[in-house]
Amino acid sequence: HPAGRTRVARGAKDGGLRKKEPVPANSLGHPRRYDDPSAYFTTPRTSRFTSAPVGNHSSGRGSGLHNPLFPVTDGSYWAYAVMLLALVLFAAGIVGNLALMCIVWHNFYLKSAWNSILAGLAFWDFLVLFFCLPVVIFHELTLKRLLGDLSCRLVPYLEVTSLGVATFSLCALSIDRFHAATGPGPHQTPKVESCQSILSKLSVIWVGSMVLAAPELLLWQLLQETVSLFKVDMCVREPSVELPESIYSLVLTYHEARMWWFFGCYLCLPLLFTLACDLVTKQVLAQRLPQKPSSEKVTIRCSSSSSSSSSTKKKQHVREQRLRSTVMALTVLYITCNLPESICSITLAYISVPVTAALPALVLPALGLIGQFLLFVRCSATPVMLLCLCRSLGQAFMDCCCCCCEECLPDGNSSSSSSEPMKSLLPAEPAVHERVKDSSAAIGTPC
Repeated sequence: HPAGRTRVARGAKDGGLRKKEPVPANSLGHPRRYDDPSAYFTTPRTSRFTSAPVGNHSSGRGSGLHNPLFPVTDGSYWAYAVMLLALVLFAAGIVGNLALMCIVWHNFYLKSAWNSILAGLAFWDFLVLFFCLPVVIFHELTLKRLLGDLSCRLVPYLEVTSLGVATFSLCALSIDRFHAATGPGPHQTPKVESCQSILSKLSVIWVGSMVLAAPELLLWQLLQETVSLFKVDMCVREPSVELPESIYSLVLTYHEARMWWFFGCYLCLPLLFTLACDLVTKQVLAQRLPQKPSSEKVTIRCSSSSSSSSSTKKKQHVREQRLRSTVMALTVLYITCNLPESICSITLAYISVPVTAALPALVLPALGLIGQFLLFVRCSATPVMLLCLCRSLGQAFMDCCCCCCEECLPDGNSSSSSSEPMKSLLPAEPAVHERVKDSSAAIGTPC
């Protein structure tokens, strides 16, 4: 800035600088008290997981690393429970998301727009679990931030981008379902979608989500406070005053509207859009039902053709029900994991300061941790639910597991003839592809 000029916060009077205190918060949730670092991270002079003083752990005074697991106290059991839950979510999410991505990538019959969107959603869920979960759990246990200021900015960015990808993926799946159910020739086998069309849809979802989450990179800062000769890392949600004036104004506006922006864009939008598409699809399909008897009377002489037509319509109806159940299940899981965080943030933002100050010291950190775990639960449960609901994806996953088990088992009849080993070396992919092709019934409608 030029000499003599100072940045004046919005709302300041008489040119006076109104300094806004940074508000510690979790990456997706509500503000936390910042009056005393020990009130934010711990009870007064005690760890949040143990009742022993912070400076008297086995790691030594001032060593900079808090270990809530040893020595074992009553609060250590809570730390072990957090670690166990994190390990379960990490294992289930990593395996499920990797399996979903590999199935779509390596199977020709499953490379459709629908499955590509699901694979893209699995990719971002995998990033959140692989990078964000260890950083968050390490910080909750040791009060230290892995990778320092980089993780303070990157973890919220990845989490918000994952929310955007999930939101726009639900909207894209709802539109794809509407086109598959009500487009021209609804009872015909859909055509294979071009690679350019699939990449364009994924580009819109990914680029849009990353752009909308870009302010998170400039909104967070890493601060360190010393509590009983023990350094505590804090990620505060406050734009830096070193930013250029125009960028600082935009980031500050985003910061002030962040709570309602999350509620409207990442919660209300996917819910209302999915419900609207579902109602419109059901209404259009209901209007087509009276036209079916008149068309069947013309072809009543050909019993074979009428039976094949009814079989095709029945398969189309079953496929439509599977698509609807998949979209609705994803929406319910998404809303269930995000609604508590939004309600908590709005409630804490509008209650009075004395009421917030009267809350116990561990309430706000516990609410922030619950919000983080709900995000990780969604990222871990989404691929498992998709493998259970989508018949073709689940069948491909089971075939892959069976093939791996057969390769691990020894072949007892390999020495009976010289042709047997050569046959065992042949890949089993054509049979797997054939079963997936039969179970999916049509390319582009995988469920």
